[in-house]
Amino acid sequence: MRPTVADKRQTFRELHHTGCFVIPNPWDAGSAAILQSLGFKALASSSAGMAWSQARPDYNVARDDVLAHLTALCAATDIPVNADFENGFADDPEGVARNVALAIDTGVAGLSVEDSSWAPDDPLYDFDLSVARLVAARKAIDDSGSDVFLTARSEGFFAGKPDFDDMLARITAYAEAGADCLYAPGIREEDQIAAVVEAVAPKPVNVLTFGLSVETLRKLGVRRISVGGQLARSAYADLIRAATGIVENGDFSAIQGSHVNMNNLYETYRED
Repeated sequence: MRPTVADKRQTFRELHHTGCFVIPNPWDAGSAAILQSLGFKALASSSAGMAWSQARPDYNVARDDVLAHLTALCAATDIPVNADFENGFADDPEGVARNVALAIDTGVAGLSVEDSSWAPDDPLYDFDLSVARLVAARKAIDDSGSDVFLTARSEGFFAGKPDFDDMLARITAYAEAGADCLYAPGIREEDQIAAVVEAVAPKPVNVLTFGLSVETLRKLGVRRISVGGQLARSAYADLIRAATGIVENGDFSAIQGSHVNMNNLYETYRED
């Protein structure tokens, strides 16, 4: 019997209680099924990977397309899926709340909301508005009774405002406002990661890895590790490399060793 949505949500919450786990980022239902087959315990969508699969740059996919994508990921796997829900697809708290409610209906076990406006002149929402947006997301989850796990993301290091003190103040406020997990993608230094873990303890911290091992991050107190768009980027890089050899040199050597039986791999997920 396949797990219910409620089962997946409970499992996802329990994964954060102790230890440290890797949550890889598929870009479509097929890659999600592959990652589950390899033994990962949970998955997270990738806004970048999904956008590239639609021939678009990151942050250029409409909300309804993202919702359909999340529905497909959840349907394709038996493990929890966390939604990269960008900035909630709204600037105002009310809009964030409405859209979070829609994301909950896709079956996700968790979702993240960013504090990035991506406006060229001011890429982060101001502090008070950022907290209000997180509070609105929290209320939408609570009102739904869904127990969806809420991750608050502070995007300064990705959005061109790498101010560590500001980021630390933001994630501390988000933790106090009801975030279940805190995430500041872009921080790389071990002392910075340790400071984030300490600032929001005992709440769990997610880290986007830039090469630090699982064991190193575990010792720093990190509970969850994601890879962002790196798996999708790696897959597309292999595609480009193999196809370039064909079109430029008539050389098929790059695909001669591709002997994974994809039909067998996906047989588990075939509908009766």
